[in-house]
Amino acid sequence: MTDAKTPKDKANAMWGGRFAAGPDAIMTAINASIGFDRRLYAQDIRGSRAHAAMLAAQGIITSKDAEAIREGLLTVLSEIEGGDFPFSEALEDIHMNVEARLKEIIGEPAGRLHTGRSRNDQVATDFRLWVRDQCDAAISGLRALIEAALAQAEAGADWVMPGFTHLQTAQPVTWGHHMMAYVEMFGRDLGRFQDARKRMNESPLGAAALAGTGYPIDRHATAKALDFDRPMANSLDAVSDRDFALEFLSAASICAVHMSRLAEELVIWSSAQFRFVSMSDKWSTGSSIMPQKRNPDAAELIRAKIGRILGATVALFTVMKGLPLAYSKDMQEDKEQVFDAADNLMLALAAMAGMLSDLTANRDKMEAAASAGFSTATDLADWLVREAGLPFRDAHHVTGSLVAMAEGKGVDLPDLTLADMQTVHPAITEDVFNVLGVHNSVASRQSYGGTAPDQVRAQISRWKDML
Repeated sequence: MTDAKTPKDKANAMWGGRFAAGPDAIMTAINASIGFDRRLYAQDIRGSRAHAAMLAAQGIITSKDAEAIREGLLTVLSEIEGGDFPFSEALEDIHMNVEARLKEIIGEPAGRLHTGRSRNDQVATDFRLWVRDQCDAAISGLRALIEAALAQAEAGADWVMPGFTHLQTAQPVTWGHHMMAYVEMFGRDLGRFQDARKRMNESPLGAAALAGTGYPIDRHATAKALDFDRPMANSLDAVSDRDFALEFLSAASICAVHMSRLAEELVIWSSAQFRFVSMSDKWSTGSSIMPQKRNPDAAELIRAKIGRILGATVALFTVMKGLPLAYSKDMQEDKEQVFDAADNLMLALAAMAGMLSDLTANRDKMEAAASAGFSTATDLADWLVREAGLPFRDAHHVTGSLVAMAEGKGVDLPDLTLADMQTVHPAITEDVFNVLGVHNSVASRQSYGGTAPDQVRAQISRWKDML
């Protein structure tokens, strides 16, 4: 037989009779979190099942009640996943919604589920489980993105392109080397999420409201059941901090910055002025009035995601910055921005991996650009130091004079004659032309981590082994 009480009555009962009448509409609206924290339903039910099993194992509730709770919670889970669950704003949050429905299903035993815990440690556990799941998703997404970048690097390990500083042509590099720069960035992002996951993998469950509980609970058992490494060692800390969410958001923000930088380059490189890359139709759109255009919309949207993700990070830091121990209702504002940031991070990771997988690098365009703009000037200066014995500052001056000469003639450095060069410095010999070609330039950069194709392939191999 189901409980005939209204949602308002149920809410008042769960408050233990604190209010003679329910909060007014404004208080209900500001106090309720069910509109967003319903996303924690799976974690909430998982935590409750682990808690009930522990209570029975400790003799705090009967095995019969624990079994009824377990079966009832499975029914609730099925209803939510099937879209048949009657969420109520009057019941405030996911915890009370689940418990109220459980009572309708199994009756009195539902009231024993909350023994030895509080909503404070319950929500801390639910949220920590959810953020841990998002770390796993980010790690998986980053692996896919790294693999896509590795494939691009391997295909173009010896394709020459301009390397830029200040967005001005600086020195020739390889496409593979440029892609591997992002592999390294995304690899550090991967490490940040792995580190954050390891640090957050402690269980708040059983900390109760703030001081622990007098019931003989086994927090190690519930931690193990929920795949935590251990229970949190201080009950005040367990219910009052959200540094695990801040760390997730911080890692997400840095990752989003890296994706935004790559997205910016894809936008530039796909433009008519560069044509270094061609974007797949899957990741670009046409113009409503200009039929010739292909807009890199996916890259632009990824570039913008950092605004939302970093905004969420700042928002949660601001919420937490002045809170005394232990729990305060302010912490209800910890979830919406984390949910939004996680959603947008996962979407951006998937889109970036897809774009890179479908991207076509235009080798001829990149090589032509690398051969222009006096990109081998540094190689010339290094040759003058190495072969002609000039101090680097003198070599720099001589090279600058040769660049000015080439500019005046409307040619690049390799197009100057030996006689032209010797008018600037007589120690220059025919051998200088061995370093002036862009392929010679990149091949000479054999220092560890350099752009030489052999070095690039070695780094690709290292990453494949790590993955």
